[in-house]
Amino acid sequence: MSDDAKLDLLVFGAHPDDAEIGMGGTIAKASQEGQLVGLYDLTLAEMSSNGDPRTRQSEAAKATELLGLAVRGNLALPDRGLQPGTAQSDKLVEVIRRHRPRIVFAPYFIDRHPDHIACSRLAEEAVFNAKLRRYLPQLDAWSPDAFIYYFINDVHAPQLVVDVTAYHSVKMEALAAYRSQFAPMDDGVDWVPTPLTAGYLENVAARDRLFGAPHRLSYAEGFIPKGSLKVERF
Repeated sequence: MSDDAKLDLLVFGAHPDDAEIGMGGTIAKASQEGQLVGLYDLTLAEMSSNGDPRTRQSEAAKATELLGLAVRGNLALPDRGLQPGTAQSDKLVEVIRRHRPRIVFAPYFIDRHPDHIACSRLAEEAVFNAKLRRYLPQLDAWSPDAFIYYFINDVHAPQLVVDVTAYHSVKMEALAAYRSQFAPMDDGVDWVPTPLTAGYLENVAARDRLFGAPHRLSYAEGFIPKGSLKVERF
């Protein structure tokens, strides 16, 4: 797939595995329904307590294949050094303008991890700046139809949910690909226990069940759009 391919959905995450946690089922569903989905990680997660950038990239490649992503890239911005209000957002502007997505997704701006919050703000800035024709005019301006937040670590009341029941096993398989993050390692491997190695994936599945329950769905993923969304009919 071309690096300039037009996408239906474009997802930003601070680290490899962020988007899989929050909306892996939605990504798999959209991909299997024929939509072109792209995912850009902002950092190589070089500050992760476990794993290293090479391992994380290998894990991300496996998850990419499982989810059916059309495009995956990494902007190699500094882990724990994401700074909204700086030229870092221009990297995201370039991605948006090259791929011209209908919808852009980013982490919700309330989260326990500062990098997730910073990613949210960088994406918000980039979506706004990407539509300004005199901003970085070497690339044509582009305005997506919608900008939508997904959740990573925390539980918030969603304003919309997506039924991912038929794709939830794919989501969990993609998350399991990140073994360095979510699985205790054998003795002799350089690793430390973290909140991610103590039942984190079970908590992700429980949240997806929680979001689905009010709608009699086995699993759903929750989102909050920025602003209103246009619908043709109910």
